[in-house]
Amino acid sequence: MDDATLRDRVRELMPRAKSDLAEMVRFRSVHDPQQFPVEECDGMVEWLLGTFRELGVEDVAAHVTSDGSKAVTGQIPGPEGAPTVLLYFHHDVQPPLGENEWDSPVWELTERDGRWYGRGAADCKGNIAVHLTALRALAGDLGVTVKIIGEGSEEQGTGGLEHFAVEHPDLLRADTILIADSGNFAVGRPSLTTTLRGIANIDVTVETLGSAMHSGMFGGAAPDALAALIAMLATLRDEHGNTTITGLDADAEWPGVSYPPEQFRSDATVLEGVELVGSGSVSDMVWARPAATVLGIDCPPVVGSSAAVQPRARARINLRVPPGMDPTYAQDALIEHLRAATPWNARVSFEREAVGSPFVGSTSGPAYEALTDALAAAYGGEEVLIQGQGGSIPLCNVLQSTFPDAEIMLFGVEEPRCLIHAPNESVDPTEIERIALAEALFLRDYASRAARAGRDSANAGPGGA
Repeated sequence: MDDATLRDRVRELMPRAKSDLAEMVRFRSVHDPQQFPVEECDGMVEWLLGTFRELGVEDVAAHVTSDGSKAVTGQIPGPEGAPTVLLYFHHDVQPPLGENEWDSPVWELTERDGRWYGRGAADCKGNIAVHLTALRALAGDLGVTVKIIGEGSEEQGTGGLEHFAVEHPDLLRADTILIADSGNFAVGRPSLTTTLRGIANIDVTVETLGSAMHSGMFGGAAPDALAALIAMLATLRDEHGNTTITGLDADAEWPGVSYPPEQFRSDATVLEGVELVGSGSVSDMVWARPAATVLGIDCPPVVGSSAAVQPRARARINLRVPPGMDPTYAQDALIEHLRAATPWNARVSFEREAVGSPFVGSTSGPAYEALTDALAAAYGGEEVLIQGQGGSIPLCNVLQSTFPDAEIMLFGVEEPRCLIHAPNESVDPTEIERIALAEALFLRDYASRAARAGRDSANAGPGGA
């Protein structure tokens, strides 16, 4: 099937992609039984099973994982000896974060100003629509074996699929793994995400008094635990906003695409007049360097507070760890930095939270070359940009260690305007169309690219070219 025919097929399938997405968005598939009925996640899984079976995927099944979520698997056998491609997606979504914050119904796909709104419209049900559209466009004309794996608890980070992948490697084993849970640098700018920052979180508790004491009688000499904590947290950044944790490199530079400051200001909804932080470029700061964020502080709220010196205060700190940095070492450094910064000999204790390693995906190989060519073709010859992502996907590291020879790449529809995880999440339908075309082109061409690479390697002989 030539490029023009495949392009036309994808375009003709866009109304079906929209209806698919509308059906998926209706499921409130938040993997949190305390907030949402389990039936919503189960309904989403049943929809996937039926839809993939209708599409011709064989051995479609749902598997209960260690955290109670359900993973969806299946395969389409390709020609004998053809490489295998694993298509990843997750079918759970984030909570709405306040339905009154939305400009249209959370669980109803709504078109507005050329975008489709609804929870999960981009993250990650828009990417499921990509897989479905690409496979329908090819209509079985595949040069590869295709496997699917759908995760049911990615947004909760409870590790169900991470355990499942190790326990059932044959269901996921592949030569190439396409993680459809990322997006382009901007609408119309084809991109691959090649790195993910890891995490090293801690809770820090400061104690100074046996109880809260009247600030009028004791304030001034009584050591204030909250003031001590604030002083400690202030040492995590310098006057320019750089994260400054003793022992961690804060000067690394990003080698890929440059993130223009004005675009970042818009993407990050930075208020007018407020400065960006850090002495490096935006790309350096968000993809190549460690970043400490205070996620929360336990202290009295303003409303209902009393005139008292606080005896105890606690904070949770999220440390994002760039590629090349060991997360356990970074967590140790964060603890020791705060311990050294503790004033007044206050009592300080630490509780280690999540630790996750950074990830570096494939940047060479036949699959990488085939996918970059496919993306460029789908976007009219646009150069494919190489970007990082500040977030973490622990499953990527599990897949990399379980299948060390596989090429692993991240792409998808989740460009910055999608506002994933926030109210008013949306997707640009042109991104679904072009990413679906790119995936279809890849699934059509990858086998020949892999075969050519194999012949070149054989011709080079044991001594190399």
